[in-house]
Amino acid sequence: MPMNDALITTMSRDTPKSQRTRARILNCAMRLFAEIGYAAATNARIAEEARLTRGAMLYHFPTREALVDAAVGHIQAARLALLAKAADQAPPGADVAEHAIDAYWAALRSPAFLAFAELEAAARSDAEVRARIAGAQSEFDRAQLGERFSRMLSAGAGPRFQASRDLARFMLEGLARANLTYDEAERVENLLAVIKRATHVLNRKGPTQDLWPDETPPR
Repeated sequence: MPMNDALITTMSRDTPKSQRTRARILNCAMRLFAEIGYAAATNARIAEEARLTRGAMLYHFPTREALVDAAVGHIQAARLALLAKAADQAPPGADVAEHAIDAYWAALRSPAFLAFAELEAAARSDAEVRARIAGAQSEFDRAQLGERFSRMLSAGAGPRFQASRDLARFMLEGLARANLTYDEAERVENLLAVIKRATHVLNRKGPTQDLWPDETPPR
């Protein structure tokens, strides 16, 4: 009994060459979302960056929706891989909470996280994008970031430790989206130090009590 056309097409797209081409397209999509934004990174622009003909692009992703669905999964996998690597590679003797904060701050500036932030920005006015990223957002918030970030922060259970994780996470994410127009390096350094101190206070680990230690006592 002959195979139907849909099955033949699926099998042809599962060849190693086809998989490599899809990966190249999705890597280009992720990079362009991060660099020029979701709207500007059209299918045609992505195909151009991937050095594919229009026909080849349509073969792998016949619609914008098909590309976005695959890109969301690709970007999500890249984000989770960065977290897994950071969680498993804490330097010996390092303060685990500070390592977690430094690692997440570095991840937020990677193409994968910048690309997903662009999708989230687009989702505010595009219901289809919003629906397509909802599952990835939920997975990241509960199953992945919660587990890995908790382990990295060495935090316990309960509302106080949840607040510790949330404070560190959302302050870092907000800082990553901020537009610091002057003294950026110094301001970022100061804010990261405050986030670390606040995390220690909530986790009740170490002698830290003041979020901003004043080296010059007031007169």
